[in-house]
Amino acid sequence: MRKRLAAVQGGVGEVECPECGARWVAGVDRRSDALYCSTRCKVKAWLPPPRADHYLSLPDAHVMGTAARKETLANLGEVIAARGMMCVYGAAGLGKTMSVNASLRELAPGVTRRIEFRGRPTVLDIRHNLFNVLGLPGRPPRQPTAFDTLLKDVLADQFRVLVCDEAQWLREESFEYFRHLFDDLYTDIAVVFVGGGNTYEVLAGKDMLASRVHIWQEFRPLTRGEVPTTIPAYHPVWHGVDPDDLLCCDDVAAHGVFRTWAKITYHLGRALQATPDLEVNRDLLRWVFSKLSRRTRP
Repeated sequence: MRKRLAAVQGGVGEVECPECGARWVAGVDRRSDALYCSTRCKVKAWLPPPRADHYLSLPDAHVMGTAARKETLANLGEVIAARGMMCVYGAAGLGKTMSVNASLRELAPGVTRRIEFRGRPTVLDIRHNLFNVLGLPGRPPRQPTAFDTLLKDVLADQFRVLVCDEAQWLREESFEYFRHLFDDLYTDIAVVFVGGGNTYEVLAGKDMLASRVHIWQEFRPLTRGEVPTTIPAYHPVWHGVDPDDLLCCDDVAAHGVFRTWAKITYHLGRALQATPDLEVNRDLLRWVFSKLSRRTRP
């Protein structure tokens, strides 16, 4: 009790979870070397659980061995071996994040650290995010030079894969900061940028950045040839559905976009759950289409 009181009053011995912000007294509430408040927070800072890969956390959905997924696995393996940089880019909803996460669970589950931004982060934001996902104790340094030295020292201690998701939000100086860390003689990292929008244009347009990207991989929609074999294996609701109906669904609504297929699958699954005798046909699919964006073609 005295130890807890002294720690709380003096702020010495208090630790904050870098993932959720929970606080505890080191050596009293948890082990003195504990960095995270729970296994959940520890794992969340690395890679999300497999179910979270799927849009809407769709139950019973499978990560498909598409050509893009296989290419991602091979490319990431090469980038990790080379300690290089990689840029995974393409339109929204094509499975970029899902493929990268699933591949890194196979290749580097214990050393991957994900950073994701929703906005236009500054270099200071990136420093603080790295401080958190690396699980560093104490408070971040206030001086940029000291902060960078700390991060470089940690990134030199053990190999890590830094994944920057939603990289389309990064400013040019943010990309340059990752290059600054990457170029350090002692850091031991591979860097993976995953993004849509103008990610490719920003990186490819800057020679200093583009020359360091070991592999570029563009994600594209599923082709008509892939749809009849991929979608039935993606989720049980599509088992036994007429291939022509699958192609019709893709032509009218999905357009080869996995995220749209996930939404259609979700609505279809709910309908079949409520009325198990329903048959998946074009009438039922038209009902599902009515719940989607008007960008679908009649």
